[in-house]
This record gives sequence, structure tokens and C-alpha cells, in this order.
Amino acid sequence: MRQAMIYALVLLVLAVVGGGLYFRNVPDDPGTWHVDPLTAVKPDTPNAALIRPEGGDSAAPVYEATPEALAEALDAVAMAEPRTKRIAGGPEDLWTTYVQRSAAWGFPDYISVKVIAAEGGATWAAFSRARYGSDDLGVNGERLERWQAALEARLGG
Repeated sequence: MRQAMIYALVLLVLAVVGGGLYFRNVPDDPGTWHVDPLTAVKPDTPNAALIRPEGGDSAAPVYEATPEALAEALDAVAMAEPRTKRIAGGPEDLWTTYVQRSAAWGFPDYISVKVIAAEGGATWAAFSRARYGSDDLGVNGERLERWQAALEARLGG
């Protein structure tokens, strides 16, 4: 009985370590995850958030900034977040996709951001979604709200 419990505990530890290594190292395919948030289709599951001028969960304000300046500010906000890296595009393209991994397990979330010229300046659209699971417990929506607050602190809003 005691030996079976030890084996079960060892298997559990191996599963936890293996899962953590897998999720932290799963490849990020830009061909799959670099999507245009203006045309992206949000899944029916509650594991994504969408900001865009029309048809999203909310719309970002228009900033009195050039699209290039807004893209640079948005990139600085994104890259200041922990465990975040660019996987496609960049601020010079006005369209970037980032991956941000959760602290404990390294689950990847993908955030595609596009800056758009608008009357009086520029605005942005973003599609933030989980790769795994059907419910993100609000993480993607909270991320976009946090990025919006950081942009307002940088640029006004």
C-alpha cells in the first residue's frame, strides 16, 4: 500500500513537471496566431476579449497621436508585461501579435493588436485569446483593460 502511494506521488510529480515544460515550450506559430483583430471571429467560449471600433466587446478611444506614436506606446506597454514576447509584426507595421504566458503553468495567450488611423489621431483594435481551455476566468479582458489604462497614463485619453 505504501509503495503504491509513493509510485502514485512520483507519477503525479512527473505529470506536473512534464505539463509545465510542455506548455512553456509549445511552439507559437505566427501563421495561426497573427490575426487581424478587425476581422477576427471571437469564439463562443469565454476565453477571449475583443476591442475594435465596431463589433467588439468595447472600443478604444481615439488618441491625439500619430498611428506610429500609438503603436510605439502600445508596444512599450505590451513588452513591459511579464512573460511577454512578440511573435509576429511589430510597431513599425502597426500590427503586432504577442504571446504572454501564465506564471504558474506557462499557458500561452495570444494578443493581436492593430493600430488604426482615425479622425483626430489614432485608435487600436486587439484580440486577446487563450490557446488552451474554454474559460480564461476573465484574464484576457483584464489584460486589455490594463493595457488601455497604461496607454491612457502615457498618452492621455
